[in-house]
Amino acid sequence: MAFFQDRMGRPLTTTEASKKAVNRVFNWVLDLELLLVTWIGLVPSHLLRLFFYTLAGVKIGRGSRIHIGARFFYPANIKIGEGTIIGDNIFLDGREKLIIGNHVDIASGVMIYNSEHDINSEDFHAISAPVEIGDFVFIGPRAIILPGVKIGRGAVVAAGAVVTKDVTEDAIVGGVPAEVIGERKVKNLHYRLGRARLFQ
Repeated sequence: MAFFQDRMGRPLTTTEASKKAVNRVFNWVLDLELLLVTWIGLVPSHLLRLFFYTLAGVKIGRGSRIHIGARFFYPANIKIGEGTIIGDNIFLDGREKLIIGNHVDIASGVMIYNSEHDINSEDFHAISAPVEIGDFVFIGPRAIILPGVKIGRGAVVAAGAVVTKDVTEDAIVGGVPAEVIGERKVKNLHYRLGRARLFQ
């Protein structure tokens, strides 16, 4: 029997075991950072939250706001454009690149993932793919965006939709899995979102 084994019971060399130990310590540090960022997310001040989110590595454009209760995974891979408003109790996954454009409106309870388990693999390993959300997109409450999805400029994701594939510009999608249910009539979008709630 090997001295070191992985979680599947396969033998590991000393070098492989050392790499896994270093990775485990790194993940403990990341978990602590995520806990602190989660606590900061409960502070009822947009400016204070944005300051600490920026320290954690989130790139946040001018005039953008993230409401209370946000949760992150690996904040350093998350980039948010200008004038974007993100609702309360959202989840933003940064295990791969997550790019959110300008003047995007993301409602409460939205979850955006860019990593998931491969249910057909022998070891249930994670697979990752970047997510990109274009300018002037609206994502309704409790929608879920899955890894590898690109949402085009001006698209609308209906409340509760589960987006598993790309959404073209100006399309309106809804359902599980999300399918096209309409198209946005106004194409030349140039509006600015209203102000974020002061203490939320």
